[in-house]
Amino acid sequence: MVNRKELDPESSPKAAFGKRLRQARDERGWTQDELGVRMGCTGTHISAVETGRRSPTGRFAISADRAFGTGDKFQRMVNALHNTALLEGFPEYVRQEVRAAEIRLFELGIVPGLLQTPEYAAAIATGAVRRGAITEQQADERLTLLAKRQLSLERIPPPFVYAVLDESCVRRPVGGKGVMAAQFDRLVAFAELPSTLLQVAPFDLGERRAFDLPVTLLTLPDRSQVAYSESAQQGQLARDMAFIQPLMTAYHQLQAEALSQAASVATINEFRKGTP
Repeated sequence: MVNRKELDPESSPKAAFGKRLRQARDERGWTQDELGVRMGCTGTHISAVETGRRSPTGRFAISADRAFGTGDKFQRMVNALHNTALLEGFPEYVRQEVRAAEIRLFELGIVPGLLQTPEYAAAIATGAVRRGAITEQQADERLTLLAKRQLSLERIPPPFVYAVLDESCVRRPVGGKGVMAAQFDRLVAFAELPSTLLQVAPFDLGERRAFDLPVTLLTLPDRSQVAYSESAQQGQLARDMAFIQPLMTAYHQLQAEALSQAASVATINEFRKGTP
């Protein structure tokens, strides 16, 4: 009972599973080792699942339901864990994003979610559905969450948002000319806000471009900072300043190398001329 790691069940489905598993075990007065014997695994494995260090498998969930006599409760939780369209780590990032004082974005290939029009976002989601990467229900989940995230930018006072877009973000056609025209208008309007800075990192930066993957840096109201990055399968939220400070330095270098906001808007308007 000493030095227990407490999980926020709203941070991720994996954390919710771990917290519910611990609650069920505590209600019966079992130790982790005792539950492990009932489930055919070790107490160390139970601890790893309860604290979110290991994801529960379908087989683990079946064993948990059998040990606790809970029908298929844990199996349904695992199904929800694997069927979500959100990367692991992303829900916790969103909880920090909605209260950040400053948001720094760098994106490749597509316009960052916070700056997307509904039609552009829907086109991206539809493309993922057609590829079989997500279901229609998961696409709706993504779009609903994105709308909530964008709405949070309207809070008073608003966060200051710095956005550096690789040139590929504005060159890549998404959803057809009409969708792109509205998206370009959205970017120009974003640049005109008093609490934003928009820059384009042109292709000719070459090896001088500071990042090869998207990155987001948040400064929270207490001036602490967090960084979020993701691979194709997992998102990661970092709070260690030894990790964040080099990213912040690289971001400032990228801003210095990128086009000014005025030049960036002019570049976007040039692309806008090719749309209706």
